[in-house]
Amino acid sequence: MDTRRTSGQSRLLRSRSLRSTRTGGVFLAAAALLLSACSSGSSTGTTAEAALAALPRSTPSTLAPYYGQKLTWRSCGVPGFECATMKAPLDYAKPASGDVSLAVARKKATGPGERLGSLLVNPGGPGGSAVGYLQQYAGIGYPAEVRARYDMVAVDPRGVARSEPVECLTGRQMDTFTQTDMTPDDQRETNQLVDAYQHFAEGCGRRSPELLRHVSTVEAARDMDILRAALGDQKLTYVGASYGTFLGATYAGLFPERVGRMVLDGAMDPSLSARKLNEDQTAGFETAFQSFAKDCVRRTDCPLGGAHTTPEQAGDNLKAFFRQLDAHPIATGDADGRKLGESLATTGVIAAMYDEGAWEQLREALTSAMKDKDGAGLLALSDSYYERDPDGKYTNLMFANAAVNCLDLPAAFSTPDQVEKALPSFGKASPVFGDGLAWASLNCAYWPVKPTGAPHRIEAKGAAPIVVVGTTRDPATPYRWAQSLASQLSSARLLTYDGDGHTAYGRGSTCIDSAIDAYLLRGTPPTEGKRCS
Repeated sequence: MDTRRTSGQSRLLRSRSLRSTRTGGVFLAAAALLLSACSSGSSTGTTAEAALAALPRSTPSTLAPYYGQKLTWRSCGVPGFECATMKAPLDYAKPASGDVSLAVARKKATGPGERLGSLLVNPGGPGGSAVGYLQQYAGIGYPAEVRARYDMVAVDPRGVARSEPVECLTGRQMDTFTQTDMTPDDQRETNQLVDAYQHFAEGCGRRSPELLRHVSTVEAARDMDILRAALGDQKLTYVGASYGTFLGATYAGLFPERVGRMVLDGAMDPSLSARKLNEDQTAGFETAFQSFAKDCVRRTDCPLGGAHTTPEQAGDNLKAFFRQLDAHPIATGDADGRKLGESLATTGVIAAMYDEGAWEQLREALTSAMKDKDGAGLLALSDSYYERDPDGKYTNLMFANAAVNCLDLPAAFSTPDQVEKALPSFGKASPVFGDGLAWASLNCAYWPVKPTGAPHRIEAKGAAPIVVVGTTRDPATPYRWAQSLASQLSSARLLTYDGDGHTAYGRGSTCIDSAIDAYLLRGTPPTEGKRCS
C-alpha cells in the first residue's frame, strides 16, 4: 500500500514483539504501515502558506453532551487496568447525526508523590492500538516515577482496534494481498497489482462505508479533547510516537491553549506532500539498511558478504536475493502453505530496520533463507509486522492505516504511469527498497472516499513548551522531519538522539530518558539544541 505515517506501533512495542518471537506491521501492507504518501502537486513538497487553524476556545453547545459525559470504569481482564467506553460524534459538522464508540483504558497512578493528572499515550500507526500499547508496554514499562505520578491513559482512535474498527478483507484475502508482487516487471504484473489495490479498497468501502468518511487525524485529535474533559484534566499531557506525533501536533494546532506537557517522539512533518514524504522515508530506510549492512559485514555470520564487502555491495547482494525470490519463492513450513516471495521477504527486512535490537534476528533469518532455502524466519518477521497471528487472523492495523492515510491526504500517484516516471528518483533514494516503496504509494488512487485533508504547517501559537524528539538514523521518520516540525511549532524544543532505530524514548539512552522524564515530572523542557547518544 501507500507509504506514509510509520509503523503502526511505536518502536518500543515493536522491538518488544520482535525480540519475544525470536523465530523471527505483501510488502504492500508494510509500506502502508510505514507512511502513506500523498501529493499536493507541489514540486517541493511544502505548503508554507497553509497552517492549521485553531478551533474556538469555547465549546459549541452541540458538543456539550459529549464534553459533559462521565466515564464508567470497569475491570477489563488485565490486572491493574480499567476500561471504559467514550462517545464522540461520528461527524463533527453534524453532531446529532450519530456517535462513534471509543475504547479507553487507564492504569491509575500508583504513588508515592502528588498525582499530576492523566498521561495520554499513543504508539503510532495510524492503526496501532493505543489500548494494547498501554496494557502491554507503557502501563508497565514507563519509568516508575512517571507511573507513580500520572494515571496512564490510552484511547484507540476511531476506526482502530477496539474503537469500531475499519474492516476490509478476510484473513485469507489478506494473505493473498500481502503476497502480491510489489515490483511489477511487465503489464500483466502491473495489472495484478492494480487489481489488488482495487480489491482492497472495494472491501473497505463495502464493509465500513460510513466510518471511512470519518477517521481523519483531525477528528481523532478532537476526540482526544473530549477525553481530556471526561478525565477531568484542564490540559492534555501526552506522549506520542511516530504517527502519534502527527496526532499530537494536530491536537496542539487545534487546541493550543489546552496543551500541557507534550512529547512528540519520532516526529512527522505535516507540511510535506505525499511524494516528498515517501521519498524521504525511502531514503530513511536506505540509511537504516546501510547501518545494518555496515554492522553485518564485520561479523562472521553475515549472509550478505564478508569483511571486504561494502554496505553498497551488501545491498546489491540483498537485491539479487529478492530477484531470486521473485522468480522462485522458497518454502516456509507455513501451515497455510505460504511461500516466501519477494514481497514478504522485503517486508521482513523492513520490519527489522525499526530496531537495531532485531539485527541479529534478521541475520539469522537471512542466513536461513539465502543458504538453507528456509523462509520461516523472514516470514515470522513479516507476520509480526502485519500483526498476523499463527491462526491466520490479522488485526485491523492495515485497514485502519489505509483508511486514515487516504482520508488525510490526496493519493501520491493517480496511475501506474506516474509511478513508472517516479522510479528513478525513488531508486536514487534507496537502491534496495526504492522500486517497491514507489509502487506502494499507489493504493490511495483507488480509495472509495475522497480525501478531506492536505499538507499544512502546524504552529500551535500559544501552546506550552512541546518537546520534539528526532533520531538521526530513524528509518521511518527521518531526522529532518523532527527538525522541520520543531521549526513550525511556536513553542517547540528539539531533542536529538544520535543513533539508530525508530524513536528514542525508552531505547536505553539515559540522556534521552532523563530529559523527557524531567519534563514530564517537573515541567522542565530540555535545553535548546540538546543532543544525546
